[in-house]
Amino acid sequence: MKPFLFKIIALIFFSIFTTQLSAQKFQGKAYYFSKSKMELGNWGARMSEAQKKQMQNRLKDRLEKKYILNFNMQESTFLEEDKIDAISGATDSWGGYFSRGDLHKNIKENKLVQSQEFYGKRFLVKDKLVNIEWNLGTETKKIGNYTCYKAAAMVPKSELNWFDFSWNDLRQNSDETKKIEETMIVIEAWYTPQIPVAQGPAEYWGLPGLILEVSAGNTTLLCSEIILNPKEKVTITAPDKGENITKKGYTSNIRKKMVEMRNNRMGRRSR
Repeated sequence: MKPFLFKIIALIFFSIFTTQLSAQKFQGKAYYFSKSKMELGNWGARMSEAQKKQMQNRLKDRLEKKYILNFNMQESTFLEEDKIDAISGATDSWGGYFSRGDLHKNIKENKLVQSQEFYGKRFLVKDKLVNIEWNLGTETKKIGNYTCYKAAAMVPKSELNWFDFSWNDLRQNSDETKKIEETMIVIEAWYTPQIPVAQGPAEYWGLPGLILEVSAGNTTLLCSEIILNPKEKVTITAPDKGENITKKGYTSNIRKKMVEMRNNRMGRRSR
């Protein structure tokens, strides 16, 4: 091998090695808060403004939450800062059970691992990351010190809210043989190329920059603080305790349990 050619190959190898090493060392911590609009439906139409405000105050812990996203170039964890109580002032006693668990995303391997707990049983949901086909726009805005670009997408509701349930969902799915048209959710995101990682809060990922704000349905997640390469190194690992299950399997499992509990409750009332 000619010395010149050897030097070129060595330079390329060194460049690839140092880039990979830099990617492994690079990490960050982003703080987000969420705000959700309260949906009261027909029941809310019969309430006064004072009653609505009172209800909103009772549900504040569920409508407004704080999260931490730890990330590097390949992986991230999304954790709730303060876990809400099982009841948490909700309109039913299951409010806390349907909150998001600790989430780990590996964008290199296209893997999601999320820890969920329901009535004392722990599940380890393992599946692929949600496939989001982003449409990149040219509109920009400032979030803190970062210039962000707008992106939008449409994703099936079941892909984003698979861990969340309501009595209304149970009624809609009572006839399992009935084909139900999949509801699509519009996603609006703002990402910054100044932090060139394809990470984001919750299930969101895949843009050419960290997602600092994202809205879907009645919930918005907004970044309030970013720390790049913090002095104290953050360990990013996936949850590892619980019964292994897919998103679809978890949804089916919990729905069956809800039906069982509903039937038991109705049986007691009829006695």
